Amino acid sequence: MSLLLEPTTQLIKDEKVYQQMGVSDYEFTLIEKILGRLPNYTEIGIFSVMWSEHCSYKNSKPILKKFPVTGEKVLQGPGEGAGIVDIGDNQAVVFKIESHNHPSAIEPYQGAATGVGGIIRDVFSMGARPIAILNSLRFGELTSPRVKYLFEEVVAGIAGYGNCIGIPTVGGEIQFDASYEGNPLVNAMCVGLINHEDIKKGLAKGVGNTVMYVGAKTGRDGIHGATFASEELTDASDEKRPAVQVGDPFMEKLLLEACLEVIKSDALVGIQDMGAAGLTSSAAEMASKAGSGIEMNLNLVPQREQGMTAYEMMLSESQERMLLVIERGREQEIVELFEKYQLEAKAVGKVTDDKMLRLFHNGEVVAELPVDALAEDAPVYHKPSKVPSYYHEFQAMEVEPIQVSDYKLTLVNLLKQPTIASKEWVYDQYDYMVRTNTVVAPGSDAAVVRIRGTKKALAMTTDCNSRYIYLDPEVGGKIAVAEAARNIVCSGATPLAITDNLNFGNPEKPEIFWQIEKSADGISDACRTLETPVIGGNVSLYNETNGTAIYPTPVIGMVGLIEDTDYITTQFFKEAGHIIYLIGESKPEFGGSELQKLTFGKIFGKAPSIDLEVEKSTLGQISSAIRSNLVASAHDVSEGGVAVALSESLFNTNGLGASVTLSGDNTTALFSESQTRFIVSVSKENSSKFEELVGTSVKIGEVTATNQLIIQNTTRETLVDASVNELQDAWKGAIPCLLKSKD
Repeated sequence: MSLLLEPTTQLIKDEKVYQQMGVSDYEFTLIEKILGRLPNYTEIGIFSVMWSEHCSYKNSKPILKKFPVTGEKVLQGPGEGAGIVDIGDNQAVVFKIESHNHPSAIEPYQGAATGVGGIIRDVFSMGARPIAILNSLRFGELTSPRVKYLFEEVVAGIAGYGNCIGIPTVGGEIQFDASYEGNPLVNAMCVGLINHEDIKKGLAKGVGNTVMYVGAKTGRDGIHGATFASEELTDASDEKRPAVQVGDPFMEKLLLEACLEVIKSDALVGIQDMGAAGLTSSAAEMASKAGSGIEMNLNLVPQREQGMTAYEMMLSESQERMLLVIERGREQEIVELFEKYQLEAKAVGKVTDDKMLRLFHNGEVVAELPVDALAEDAPVYHKPSKVPSYYHEFQAMEVEPIQVSDYKLTLVNLLKQPTIASKEWVYDQYDYMVRTNTVVAPGSDAAVVRIRGTKKALAMTTDCNSRYIYLDPEVGGKIAVAEAARNIVCSGATPLAITDNLNFGNPEKPEIFWQIEKSADGISDACRTLETPVIGGNVSLYNETNGTAIYPTPVIGMVGLIEDTDYITTQFFKEAGHIIYLIGESKPEFGGSELQKLTFGKIFGKAPSIDLEVEKSTLGQISSAIRSNLVASAHDVSEGGVAVALSESLFNTNGLGASVTLSGDNTTALFSESQTRFIVSVSKENSSKFEELVGTSVKIGEVTATNQLIIQNTTRETLVDASVNELQDAWKGAIPCLLKSKD
């Protein structure tokens, strides 16, 4: 059969139609050279999505090479649906984080919902059962009607999908800043469990083996979603609404269970989710990774709309679909297996040995493309990098100490800041107890999910302070990893590895690319020092609206292993009479802090400093103390400083209070955001042993039964005297109050 060249082929070149798909003149010339001819409309569409930043990482691949990706316990690093880490006893944890930022900006409910659905498929496509979902969200200020709408709808979308599919949403983080006004960030993370022998990969191996399509039918939703995610948002982006997919969590639940059954079959050769770029990416990537080719008859693809073209079928991002490779002759076994779940499994093609993606439609060859050119050999760019002028300006600043006249009022106002305030309004919409394995629910430093049938549990968190990264990307990158590790260690776990979601602006701007480079340097340094390799993740660039970029936001998702559930620790004080310790040095560091933002309405100056060796040593000491059963509660000091951390340790503790004395400058002692600091409570009988183990700990007070937080300085001046109820009401009521307020 001869290759069908559509009548518009020459027009694609002459009218530069390819530019509308995000393909540059240079790339179009390269495609011509690879093919030895002009591409047709379907082919240029396939190249456009596969060479988009979202699929090819063409601007970020040089950066990703900086990350440490191997380790003693790493079973699968970057390159598959999700990373895998050994946790002993023939078990492993599977996890990954991904973004759905652009879709959520224009259709927040479905954008967030399908983001959750997609990351779940990445995990069960590896053969793992998903056990938990987390998220990391960024929005503009909650005083804007549009931001309130985006916030409410994104949360509803996450809840709607996660609750219906029956996987607990156990944790996450949310920050608010004007830089995200037009471009919210919606990052979803999924964690799963697997036995070693069940690990599957997305490989199209075995010439003649059958390619099978399973799950929902293909529609016209999501076409060019990958391309849309690789360009800046503008005032016209609402016109891209058809590019947002529509999810069906009930269908995904059936697909999940069917896929977890099919991985037990030795008829299964390979399996991959149809995520970004849909059928195109799954077919091309599975073939390229296996060194093979794939041939498909698109007339056999299940379709829910009439008259779909080859272009539409290949670029659709309809949800709840998987591509399988099955041993030839065993197709009926798979068909019958999926029929049990009321799902269609359809043979649509076969594996070939020519390293080509060949597509038939209506009896004609409509595309014939080398799979390596689409996947592994996509172009890679080394973008120019330039230090932004603001960085030099901030680094040269000698910032004056912030003057605070009323410490209690300042504490109350900090607790009302949406980034610090209780996120109960959010997580109350999530079913975080479904499957009944959640041991520590949202609200503590890290979520904890037990591993049924063992004494083990997994701790998990997402973290990133983008203000620090804006001020100093390298230092901020180190802090993001370190803060995640603090949360994991405070929960009683040993950090295992990270997955990252690199959310940045337009990489074609040298100042933005510099932010990407330097934050990757910081993340890499921290991962090497803290022994937490990067096992996978996602890059989301072009997060700009009308030319204005978000703050650089490389979100860190970290998972840790709790070897014995007796080690599980939370941030809340447990009993009156327990000794309260502060670990770590408080310095006058306010750059990027909540106090600076509250006082001046903006951030500037230097980010807080961090010493990774001190961080590693301190985390090791706290971990040893927890494993020695010496610690009643542990909480890291982060946004808002020590005063906020003490308040958070008292919330929901049924009448407990605290009386503490802090040394040094009052404002620094209360509100500095210096790094590597912790608030820990210990029973009196364990205090001497604890002090021996944690040499940097300083006794600052004790837990009381007064329901009051009293903070004094060393001259006995009372800085804060507030009822815990008053503080908690301010903290809990802030977000609901802002959402109800009239603008």
